[in-house]
Amino acid sequence: MLAETLSASILGVDGVPVRVEVDVAFGLPALTIVGLAGSQVQEARERVRSALRNSGFEVPARRITVNLAPADLPKDGTGYDLAIAVGILAASGQLPRHDHLSATALVGELALDGALRPVAGTMALAAAVRDAGVPEMIVPGGSVGEAATAGVRAYGAVTLGQAIRHLAGLEVMAPGPAELPASLPERAAGPDLAEVDGQQVARRALEIAVAGHHNLVLCGPPGIGKTLLLRSAAGLLPPLEDDEAVAVSRIYSVAGLLDRRTPLVRARPFRAPHHTISTQALVGGGPRVRPGEASLGHRGVLLLDETLQFRADALDALREPLESGSVTIARVEGALSLPARFTLLAGFNPCPCGWRGSPGRACTCEDAAARRYAARLSGPLRDRIDLWVTMAEPERQTTGIARGSRPPEGSNPVAARVAVAWRRQLDRQGRANAELPAPQFDEQHGFAASFLELLARRGRRFGLSPRRMHRTARVARTVADLEGEATVSALHLDEALRYRAVALP
Repeated sequence: MLAETLSASILGVDGVPVRVEVDVAFGLPALTIVGLAGSQVQEARERVRSALRNSGFEVPARRITVNLAPADLPKDGTGYDLAIAVGILAASGQLPRHDHLSATALVGELALDGALRPVAGTMALAAAVRDAGVPEMIVPGGSVGEAATAGVRAYGAVTLGQAIRHLAGLEVMAPGPAELPASLPERAAGPDLAEVDGQQVARRALEIAVAGHHNLVLCGPPGIGKTLLLRSAAGLLPPLEDDEAVAVSRIYSVAGLLDRRTPLVRARPFRAPHHTISTQALVGGGPRVRPGEASLGHRGVLLLDETLQFRADALDALREPLESGSVTIARVEGALSLPARFTLLAGFNPCPCGWRGSPGRACTCEDAAARRYAARLSGPLRDRIDLWVTMAEPERQTTGIARGSRPPEGSNPVAARVAVAWRRQLDRQGRANAELPAPQFDEQHGFAASFLELLARRGRRFGLSPRRMHRTARVARTVADLEGEATVSALHLDEALRYRAVALP
């Protein structure tokens, strides 16, 4: 007998429907799985046998062939276990009422005792099922919330037996919630800006970067507050919009990092990988293409502390996502595109010893070593930095602590200004200023003809590339939004040019 069930597979950060065809025929007892099945799928043979037997079902003593279609799509993972088990029962006549199986997708890993375990990427799998026109889905009990975000009618089964009784109409389960309950906006945890004394220029640049999603570099000697300032950005980020929350949650679901108790991520991601990270771990890839830190920072922040300690090839791999907002992973069987629209925050010392150009301490690095160190940040990558601040040690007698003056401004008032500026951008153009395309530099978006002429003159004066000029205009637009101005003026442009990239000392 032949039976067919429906499951789904992960491809990048998206789901793809998979038809599970099961044939039970006369012959020597065997269970064969075909259709470019990886090692984890092949191991399903033992899991399914044990789960069926320990759930009170019979494993047919016949030749069982399982085909995962489309056969040219590589398949890995443990999410096909439930679909294979149900297909075997239907093909062997143990599930008499199986004519409606094409209307129910099945996803879940089987334990040897028949219990169902969650699998990574349920949110993307549910979206694939929905797009295929399948209205229902059976998933492990802990994954109902993830499936609900995709808009399918999800049933959470605890065991294989419970799923079979539901499919047979003997014990119909109640579906999960039709939609997730509204969750409160959140922010990632981070240091408070009040801990940063002085450094007004860097603080202002950070506020602009977070408000308009612009890339920022802080360069300066050790212990000056670069890391503390950059990490405080986590508490300034506005919450994710609904569509952004779904996109980010899907990435985290595929990566296996989603908290199933709150399956919809509301806080903007804030990723801070160590400088020893590999290129694949940073931008994604591997034998099973999975999102890297760049994709995990989608719609949030990617912080590269001690940036020049990162591998040069890893840094250059960020050029594509910084420009296009995605990473393309090419393989023999095709290319996959992973979303990676993040705000880059970078901080580093000007030389290996950290004191080059500092008036308070002499640099001990040779010129050649300092040049090689600075060359890790290539010219094309530098051209994609919107804001560049060279920080200096504050004079101790002028600090607020020494003078007993008003304490530094904390994160809450800055976050409030950022939220207002962010809302202005959404209301005006539906996207962050950093994503505003050059053809929209017009009066409708606050760019008067006189401003564009001034921008062209300043660009020629400072030798700015066209990309650099466009990024400067976007920064000026964010400065105007922070000031509550509808039109970008020369004052806003002057402040944006103040943060243009300079040569390392």
